[in-house]
Amino acid sequence: ILLNDVMKLDSIEYVSSYNNILIQTITARNPVKFPLCTNGATCHCPVMCALCYIHSLDAADSLQVKDMMTKRTELLDDIPKMPDFLVALRPHTVWEKTPVKLFCTVQGNPRPIVKWSEYSPLAGAGAPGKYKIENKYGVHSLIISRYGINTTCKHFLKNITHGMPHLTEIHPSKLEVTLLDRFSVSFGVEGSSISLVCSMVVVPDLPNVPPFAQWYRDDKLLKPSKLAEMSVSGKAARLTLPHLAKDDEGLYTLRIFTKDGTAEHSAYLFVSDATPSAPGAPGAPMSVKAYDINSDYVLVAWKPPNTVNEAAITGYFVDRCEAGSDTWVQCNDAPVKICKYPVHGLSVGRSYHFRVRAVNSAGISRPSRKSDKVTALDAAESERLQVIKIEGKYDIVIKDDDLEGYVTIPGEPTDVHASEIFKSYVVLSWKPPSPRGRAPLCYVIEKVSGTGAWQRINTAVKLHSPRYPVFDLQDGQKYQFRVYSVNMYGSSEASAPSEPIQKVDEYGVPSAPGQVVATRNTKSSVFVQWEAPKHLKNLMGYYIDGRVVGAKEWFPCNHKPFKHTRFVVHGLIPGETYVFRVQAVNVFGLSEESQESTPIAVEPALATPSAPFGITMLSCDGSSMTLAWKSPKHCGGSKVNAYYISKRNADSLVWKEVNLAGITERICTVDNLTEGTFYEFKVQAANLAGVGVPSAPSTPKKCEAWTFEEPGPAYDLSFSEVRGKSLVILWKAPVYSGASAVTGYLVDMAKKGSSEFVTLNQEAVSHRYLQVTGLHEGETYVFRVRAVNENGVGKPSQLSEPVVAKALPGTEEIVAGVDEETGDIFLSLEACEICETSKFVWSKNYKAIGDCPRVAVTTKGRTSRLTFTNPDKDDLGRYSVVVTDTDGVSGSHTLTEDGRSRIVPLKHGLNYEILEKGHVRFWLQAVKLSPSVSYRFIVNDKEVTSGEGHKISHDVATGIIQMTVDLFTRANEGTYTVQIHDGKAKTQSSLVLVGDVFKAALKEAEFQRKEHIRKQGPHFSEYLYFTVTEECTVMLACKVANVKKETTFHWYKEDDEIVPETPPNVMSGACAIPIPLVATAASPTDIHYNILIIKGQSNNLTLNGVKTDCEFMCLLPSGASASDLVLQCTPEGIRLQCYMNYYTEEMKTVWKHKESKIASSEKMRIGGTAEMAWMQICDPSDKEKGHYSIEISDGVQTHTRTFDLSGQDRGRVVGGLPDVVTIMEQKSLSLTCTVWGEPTPEVTWFKNEQEVASTEHTKVTFDGGKFASLVINKVTPDDSGKYSINVRNKYGGEFVEITVSVYKHGEQIPEPKLGHPKTPAVTPVDISKKRGNTGQETRASR
Repeated sequence: ILLNDVMKLDSIEYVSSYNNILIQTITARNPVKFPLCTNGATCHCPVMCALCYIHSLDAADSLQVKDMMTKRTELLDDIPKMPDFLVALRPHTVWEKTPVKLFCTVQGNPRPIVKWSEYSPLAGAGAPGKYKIENKYGVHSLIISRYGINTTCKHFLKNITHGMPHLTEIHPSKLEVTLLDRFSVSFGVEGSSISLVCSMVVVPDLPNVPPFAQWYRDDKLLKPSKLAEMSVSGKAARLTLPHLAKDDEGLYTLRIFTKDGTAEHSAYLFVSDATPSAPGAPGAPMSVKAYDINSDYVLVAWKPPNTVNEAAITGYFVDRCEAGSDTWVQCNDAPVKICKYPVHGLSVGRSYHFRVRAVNSAGISRPSRKSDKVTALDAAESERLQVIKIEGKYDIVIKDDDLEGYVTIPGEPTDVHASEIFKSYVVLSWKPPSPRGRAPLCYVIEKVSGTGAWQRINTAVKLHSPRYPVFDLQDGQKYQFRVYSVNMYGSSEASAPSEPIQKVDEYGVPSAPGQVVATRNTKSSVFVQWEAPKHLKNLMGYYIDGRVVGAKEWFPCNHKPFKHTRFVVHGLIPGETYVFRVQAVNVFGLSEESQESTPIAVEPALATPSAPFGITMLSCDGSSMTLAWKSPKHCGGSKVNAYYISKRNADSLVWKEVNLAGITERICTVDNLTEGTFYEFKVQAANLAGVGVPSAPSTPKKCEAWTFEEPGPAYDLSFSEVRGKSLVILWKAPVYSGASAVTGYLVDMAKKGSSEFVTLNQEAVSHRYLQVTGLHEGETYVFRVRAVNENGVGKPSQLSEPVVAKALPGTEEIVAGVDEETGDIFLSLEACEICETSKFVWSKNYKAIGDCPRVAVTTKGRTSRLTFTNPDKDDLGRYSVVVTDTDGVSGSHTLTEDGRSRIVPLKHGLNYEILEKGHVRFWLQAVKLSPSVSYRFIVNDKEVTSGEGHKISHDVATGIIQMTVDLFTRANEGTYTVQIHDGKAKTQSSLVLVGDVFKAALKEAEFQRKEHIRKQGPHFSEYLYFTVTEECTVMLACKVANVKKETTFHWYKEDDEIVPETPPNVMSGACAIPIPLVATAASPTDIHYNILIIKGQSNNLTLNGVKTDCEFMCLLPSGASASDLVLQCTPEGIRLQCYMNYYTEEMKTVWKHKESKIASSEKMRIGGTAEMAWMQICDPSDKEKGHYSIEISDGVQTHTRTFDLSGQDRGRVVGGLPDVVTIMEQKSLSLTCTVWGEPTPEVTWFKNEQEVASTEHTKVTFDGGKFASLVINKVTPDDSGKYSINVRNKYGGEFVEITVSVYKHGEQIPEPKLGHPKTPAVTPVDISKKRGNTGQETRASR
């Protein structure tokens, strides 16, 4: 009852006063120093102690107390009491710069007046907003923000002590940790490295006691290793992955333990495939692990890679490597089609690593990351051990073998079954025998199909593990297996046969996932979710693919199977439209693709806007303040349409709304304020989704009328065109202009964290923008603006937000050009990012462009164009464009008189050519380029820069701009564009490389690339070819480059090897083999020869199977050796003769007279010898005059020789010379003839085609221009041979031959045949060159 009455009191003060009355009454009758609780413990609560003590009183005392309770009001009003602390202040230990809350309860009658003080001054008289004082129901509170080391309150704050605990008393989990800069979604490539860093503030920051941090990947704790390096300090936690693989892809979480629990941050890391080993080859498998480890057997499993545009995977190769070695051995001869493979034949006790390579029609992938080390040990060994404890101190280890007794022959194995069944293989498993015996044990396996006989299957393999993979089973057959245990003493009985086993893929790939739905997430990501497949079939996860609407190629969104049915796709282009599809993954591979999602534009999800910031006071008249603020950094996917302002007294905690209706502008005047009072303000932004979070309270602002003559602060500082070394700062004019109008502005700049400002413009600028240059890329700066009037420089503006001198990724500049159809000048900007609410705002000299008939703005997708239909000088100036609701996408361009219509003229537009090594060169040529020219290559709407795989350069002298693509693949199909900017002139040229044109270029590039690879070893620099010598010997030859000492040459005719008489000089690379006369009537039409290059005798390796054939016709001697036609006088008439190295009747020769073909007849006879072809004209008449020719075809080319018998006064032999002369030695020979010609011809004698000079032995005479003679005194056998006379003038000539045979006395007179000299014919000397005659040669060089 007493307790209930006490609790009915209205305030703590009344409770305290009433409690004193109770205590006074009780102590008057029962004097005690301090009441005790009923449980005997000392209590420090006067109220409760009094109540507890009342229960111990007798009934009379209780009645007296009740009577006094009825008089509590009168007693409280009548009894004065000096102020006293009912609950006093207690000491506090706080960290620097953290807030502290002090509470106390005071009693007294009348009610005491409470004042807080710090030393002697009153709190609140100093810095406004530092102290918050409240008094509610007798509880007095003081909230001190930004507490400092030197702040110690006296009087009512009695003992506020400060100190640092000993390091031994602080555990890392007791620190206060605040995460600052957090790692974002990251993208890496296989083989590269990446670091995830999260900066933090730790209180206290103790070097020897860093925070306790843990890293997780997909909720699995990571441990420090060579593949994951971790570090943590009082400033940052870092995780470095030095050798990225797709195994590292996943959601990374940093978890730091603090005194308030844990601080966490998570972000996804994507790891894409490295450049494939061959174009079109698949990506590397991942997550390679070894299971079911035995003494000579392990089961290796992995996850398949995603195949987006590559050919389907046909299988996998598994490699193993002993720990400590770098030698990898391929385990399977043929690719295995599933993502599991049993590796057997391992050495007991040795440790191994495994890796996997994927195979498709284009080639073999890069190897996966190697698995963790596994040791080949008997898995059942530990199960055969028993541990016995003796008196709790000693352990005795006993093997089951010791308990079996003396066993020689082991028991039979049991439970023979198939632990893995696939179409590729079956893994047999069984339980080891019991008893086992102490001797080393191995197993023998037998199989049977149907009712046949049992066959042993591991004949060549000594099997130690109770596992064995079987690969050679027939499709559709069922088999049974049994196992024997064998040791040195013998073999056990056979185990019971297994159940019938048939190799089959029990499950196959999963069915395709169901409906795919994509929804908005952020400006660069999309949330994708889908329905699970109806038939999961041991699902590993999912692969998500994406595609830009309108594009052909898909791209992978993840590179490691994701286990859930929802995924956030990051790294998308803001504003672009995509579709998505999903594939399910299991051990058999990838399922069919799901249906595509509906197209979705990459936009932020609709949400409330973020908080405004940067609240500043622009003016004050003593009863109102004009405030401005900056718009939220994130609009929430919808336009901000209202702002709400709240205010409070700086010493109060209660906020009051200023405007019930939202305002649209970012400036507001707050009325009804009290002059001299400090106020704080906060602002909330609203959009379609609702009202966002409020801003942080502004600094306390004093309501005091401004009367100074200088201007107030400028406001709303913003930035545009932020680049690596420049930016443009813009601001708005001050609301308070001072005593005179504002005449200009000064802009100050400082590096972030520095208080040393530098004025950028020494003279005030009248406009409200300034281009700042000379910045250092990557550096962070802050700015402020000061307005100037006639009375001086005004207050500086609020500091701008820190800005980094760095362009946004993918930033494009404004492009000026001339429309090819209309001829209008235009300015165009393509935004690197955009959202649904974004707008392109064009300005001239940073003032919005109004309605102007000469200017038109058009926007299509991410591109906006400002077109000047009829430009004049008034349109010159600086034009800029800002894309709203982005991170500062903007650009500017100055339109000058010189640059209004200039275009860079081109000699040649964009073209391409295929270079060696398969490189493709794209080039264009301008008429002229200046040294300051700039350009860029754009492929399929993406800019390509010079780097890995691309080399971009230009030559000012020639005007050529070029880009070389090192590896030209199917991915290079598309549109290529070059944009050139040279001073004020610009142009661009495009090349569409698609369809059949691209296929032809790709084919040529691949051929050149293969040729380059072929030439890395011994190769033919000159392929096999043949020539024909004068002796009609065919010389087969080739030339080989890049040879070595061990290289050898082997010749083959058909399939028979030919050994040259002279070994070739290998190091010279030249190789030739002569083939004597091969042309006969019985010869085949063509003969095949080939040469095989062998590098090294020991390994007998061919050079990529290099082999080349040479085919040639049996009519090898070509007509190129044919001489000019010569005239020979014979007893029958005239003979036209054509000499050549070799002639047969099988050769195709055609004689013509006046372009008419001549057939052999009695009048004109056609024939030949081994060295010439001839045509005999019998009894010539005037009808036979005219032009004669012979056409000789050697199967390759047709050769023509002509002779004119038109009857001019050419040089000729009229008569007197015989065809054959036979004479005995020591006689004198006189060869005399009559010659004719006008003008007088020249006469030359030859012996065996060598000119005969006049000597004592041989005399040459030419008398009267008619009689020519050759006299040989005392002939000898050496004088035998073929003699000839050449009679020639400017109209032609004649060549007559005489065969002279000299025989000794007593010998039979020889009968030499006409036209067959005893020695080989030699090409006669060109007498026209020797004598300066311009007449026709009689014999051509052979």
